[in-house]
Amino acid sequence: MLTKRIIPCLDIKDGRTVKGVNFVNLRDAGDPVALAKRYTTEGADELVFLDISATEQKRKTLADLVLRVAAALDIPFTVGGGVSSVADAKILLRNGADKIAVNSAAVRTPELINELSTAFGSQCVVVAIDAKKIDGRWMVHLVGGKVPTQIELKDWVKEVEIRGAGEILFTSMDHDGTKNGFANQALAELSTLVNIPIIASGGAGATNHFADTFKLGKADAALAASVFHYGEIKIPELKKILKQENIAIRITDENS
Repeated sequence: MLTKRIIPCLDIKDGRTVKGVNFVNLRDAGDPVALAKRYTTEGADELVFLDISATEQKRKTLADLVLRVAAALDIPFTVGGGVSSVADAKILLRNGADKIAVNSAAVRTPELINELSTAFGSQCVVVAIDAKKIDGRWMVHLVGGKVPTQIELKDWVKEVEIRGAGEILFTSMDHDGTKNGFANQALAELSTLVNIPIIASGGAGATNHFADTFKLGKADAALAASVFHYGEIKIPELKKILKQENIAIRITDENS
């Protein structure tokens, strides 16, 4: 059985880690390099670094910051934000990223997923999807959740898998930052539509939320930000609890 993964997320704006509720009211959460070092020590399975201002401000992800964060890590590292071409991705991979996350650019130009998969292999391609439930349907949103589209989540996940995505990072905008639990019903439905791993994002607030998203949501990994950044949930303690719940999880010396 594949182990479930715990993934801290660093949302980066202007070189600092930030966190908000429902994608707004951002506040500072610390230095990304220091956080990266801490998470490696604590036994995180992977790290995700999203430059949330890169797409909005029409600038490229801070490659030098990626380089410094990567130097602090010995776990897989996904980077996204402003990636709109194979050349953009190549810079990030060269600077230490293991995987590339694409979001808005992939919706606008779906062929980008094919191009990235062909250039680097599907194992390097993560398609991040921000979605919100509108009139009973989950709809894809762009630019950090600011721009709604007419694309339904269930259609988009199937298309990205066909185009070569190796993984899907699904963030429920309705749950993001609320700490009321993940969108497990939607996650469980998505797991029946695709055969690639799905990372649950948006809503983590307590240890039982992680257990629920693995059991009820069928998620392959769970991503969270503020509960880890501010020390509300400690990764070693979380992993011990998940193991007690008979969830397959990687335990390191730091976790034991």
